[in-house]
Amino acid sequence: MALDGMTFTAAPGVVTGFVGPNGAGKSTTMRVLLGLDAADRGTATVGGRRYRDLPNPLTHLGALIDANALHPARSGRNHLLWLAHSQGIDAKRVDEVLDMTGLRTVARRRAGGYSLGMRQRLGISAALLGDPPALMLDEPFNGLDPEGIVWMRDLLRTLAAEGRAVLVSSHLMSELQDIAGHVVFVGRGRAIKEAAKDELTIRYGSLEAAYLELTRGEGALK
Repeated sequence: MALDGMTFTAAPGVVTGFVGPNGAGKSTTMRVLLGLDAADRGTATVGGRRYRDLPNPLTHLGALIDANALHPARSGRNHLLWLAHSQGIDAKRVDEVLDMTGLRTVARRRAGGYSLGMRQRLGISAALLGDPPALMLDEPFNGLDPEGIVWMRDLLRTLAAEGRAVLVSSHLMSELQDIAGHVVFVGRGRAIKEAAKDELTIRYGSLEAAYLELTRGEGALK
């Protein structure tokens, strides 16, 4: 999906919902922010700097883009230890994030044998490893059971309450309505509208109704 003047800001202390139809440009935007895809023009910055120019970038921005982006033969703990070593992060932080995400008891199992929900938790562990002021999570509720969804909801609220900028892409409008303070709607590679969640629910009745109204006809043709 090509981006077309995609412009928005995720502010500190707020969960920002990043929503739009399949093919609207959400994942591409996140990949550009991380330097995984190159933009022909424009800028994508984290705290005013390009991600690739940041020293130890995991200490500036933690991201979950693909929960399957791991070496299946490594244990969950070794996966995190490898990341920590590459970023100059103390090994004790690995055990801290494993406790935060509930993975301590399975940390020495091979990650390739993890369920999707466990891989999501491992991806969140990696995003939190550098204790970053900003987080960017693509569909973090995927694969989680009801208990895991409640845990994720509480975690995102806590991270924002700590003053972090938290950008969450999700198709679950009911979850975002519960946790987001601000919402960015995207379609066909551009930001259509961004507004406070409360403003949207007052005007449209619910975040789902706002989504359906604002993104009608904005997805990529399949």
